[in-house]
Amino acid sequence: MLRLYDSLTQSLQPLPSSRRPLRLYVCGITPYDTTHLGHAFTYCSYDILVRFLEWQGVPVRYVQNVTDIDNDILREARARREDWRALGNRWVRRFIDDMIALNVRPPDVYPRATAAIPEIIRAVEVLLSEGHAYAREGWVYYRAQHAPFGCLSHLPPQEWLRLAAERGNDPNDPGKEAPLDWVLWQPSGQGEPAWPSPWGPGRPGWHIECSALANLHLGPCIDIHGGGTDLSFPHHEAEIAQSEAYTGCRPFARLWVHTGMVCLEGVKMSKSLGNLVMVSDLLQRYPADGVRLYLGSHHYRQGWSHDEGLLAEKARQAAAWRRAATAGAHLPASVVEDCKRRFRRALENDLDTPQAIEVLDSLAAQLLSAPHPGSNGLGAAALVRLAGILGLRLRAPEPEPRVTAGWSAHRKQFE
Repeated sequence: MLRLYDSLTQSLQPLPSSRRPLRLYVCGITPYDTTHLGHAFTYCSYDILVRFLEWQGVPVRYVQNVTDIDNDILREARARREDWRALGNRWVRRFIDDMIALNVRPPDVYPRATAAIPEIIRAVEVLLSEGHAYAREGWVYYRAQHAPFGCLSHLPPQEWLRLAAERGNDPNDPGKEAPLDWVLWQPSGQGEPAWPSPWGPGRPGWHIECSALANLHLGPCIDIHGGGTDLSFPHHEAEIAQSEAYTGCRPFARLWVHTGMVCLEGVKMSKSLGNLVMVSDLLQRYPADGVRLYLGSHHYRQGWSHDEGLLAEKARQAAAWRRAATAGAHLPASVVEDCKRRFRRALENDLDTPQAIEVLDSLAAQLLSAPHPGSNGLGAAALVRLAGILGLRLRAPEPEPRVTAGWSAHRKQFE
């Protein structure tokens, strides 16, 4: 049975059981300066989770959003003297190209935040009517005293204000009752996009979009919510407060599964610091299978620093696996079945991809050293199939057809 680390309880928890498709929501990109290695690590990690679940016969409905409107997007568009929507669309298309190149299974639903404005307005109206929010001069704020701050991040209260300010909160906003209150709706500035609302023309705040989109596409309670660990506070804790107050369904998410941060020379990669390693650059020098092995060699919830030497080593490892996949060697069925069992157990144990890679590397080594006469093809077929769960394409130079078709369909809304 698959067990994943739940940030809420800080323990390994079994997968929520359900007869309907498992409902997975993962916070998506803010579309500019994509796709960096941190993005790739996050979305390849959830790709492996979805592929493993499907291999185990668990259907998944996967939603990943695009934050196509927020202060950062508008600031970037002004700096580049580019229309905000054109800027976002261009970067989303680049992100999609990178996901296809990495053979990442597309989400089933890939909505823009701006596609959910009516749902967002309905949610804000309910939060106001229930006393969780208040309106002032076109702004609507959520009362942070109603939020379970610290429940996911496990941060002490003395850290909340500083970190919230670093992550988009304005503690000096004169319209607020309290510094940690956050924006649900705000008036648009001159020249900024605006949508009609009961509080005047404006646009949504950041946190409310994910509550609205998750409810719209997955329902009031979801099975797994994912994203980078830096989103646990305040974004995901704000989501819990908003969603449970809006829908009355608790818990909003049964499991909270967060990915670790990727660093460069010990410093977290971020747009603001300009220390990004771009996937498109890496793919010019290394094959996609090598990049996927490199990402998978780090456990999904551990932070790590980019290491070009390790990436080169993983590219060589991927090449060896490709040779093993076509070696035509004979392996006893018992050896192949043992490999499948150990691979499954590795991923059932909190998606332990480093251990799963070790299992497949042993299988590849046996295939390369085994005698060829009388090949039954079982070992090579198992290697190809199991490596596919890690996102590799050992016998094909191109991504899976479903990957290309699915992402291409999503791309149309960003043309």
